[in-house]
Amino acid sequence: MSAANADEDAHFVVAFDDNRLIPALFGEFDRNLALIEQRLGVEAIARGNQVAISGSPEACTRARLALDMLYGRLQEGHELVPGDVDGAIRMAEAAEAQLSLPTLEPKGRLAMAKISTRRRTVVARTMTQDAYIRAFDRAELVFGIGPAGTGKTYLAVAYASAMVERGAAERIVLSRPAVEAGERLGFLPGDMREKVDPYLRPLYDALYDMMPLDKVERGLQSGMIEVAPLAFMRGRTLSDAIVILDEAQNTTSMQMKMFLTRLGENSKMIVTGDPSQIDLPPGQTSGLVEAVKLLDGVDGIARIAFSSADVVRHALVSRIVEAYDRAAAKPSPD
Repeated sequence: MSAANADEDAHFVVAFDDNRLIPALFGEFDRNLALIEQRLGVEAIARGNQVAISGSPEACTRARLALDMLYGRLQEGHELVPGDVDGAIRMAEAAEAQLSLPTLEPKGRLAMAKISTRRRTVVARTMTQDAYIRAFDRAELVFGIGPAGTGKTYLAVAYASAMVERGAAERIVLSRPAVEAGERLGFLPGDMREKVDPYLRPLYDALYDMMPLDKVERGLQSGMIEVAPLAFMRGRTLSDAIVILDEAQNTTSMQMKMFLTRLGENSKMIVTGDPSQIDLPPGQTSGLVEAVKLLDGVDGIARIAFSSADVVRHALVSRIVEAYDRAAAKPSPD
């Protein structure tokens, strides 16, 4: 890659060596370049295997970083989807903070945290996702807190799948409070798995993304993957496992304490939830909210807070979350 600077605006000419990757890098009808132009406020013109980037020095640098990340993904053999382009732009916009982290990457290149399973490699698309993935390795208990669509549950399941595939954990335990059924599941038809399946569908969807269908089914039958409603966790010790509690904002204080004290040897826990969507009866304290406050600063515990800026679903979802946040922040009328 080469770059030439003008007096005020910058002009970068970025060249890529592998011509076979250029169509995927630029996108059909150069749509990836168009998105970079729109989001970063630059002009990006494709010329063969080169891109001429013009704009403010900061914006040009971010555009180059975004293209560099996308090119690196292609060099690793991954396909690019629109979410990857959006993620590269987000990471480039926050480059100053990320580049200060210790890394083995060449100077000036962003090192995005990633999780690799046999079926796919998941790469952080925001700085908060980057911190979240890195927290999995350095903490025994990780709280992922924030709105829907930020990847809290998906990344947790991806990490659990990768750990089992690598032999670093023997099993995955998935749990979620069944608030709508009041934790009284006996009246529902079927066995325990059939009773709680509707509540755990997001976890299953993530599992099927990370593992082949037949492996997931075999894991469920053998106990390598265990699905258990929160009410069934009492009295157990969970060892050699990655334990995920989803929708934790709907736990009571007693349930959360019970769950957290199930942690056994060689295990990790990941607790996800959105404190803005508590479905508990009025006046009842959320176990998630209480635990985050009580355990602040405790060694071995990491808390990662997501915001509407980290929503990686449709762009409209982020705007919806922001609108609700603004409404919640307004004082109530007398």
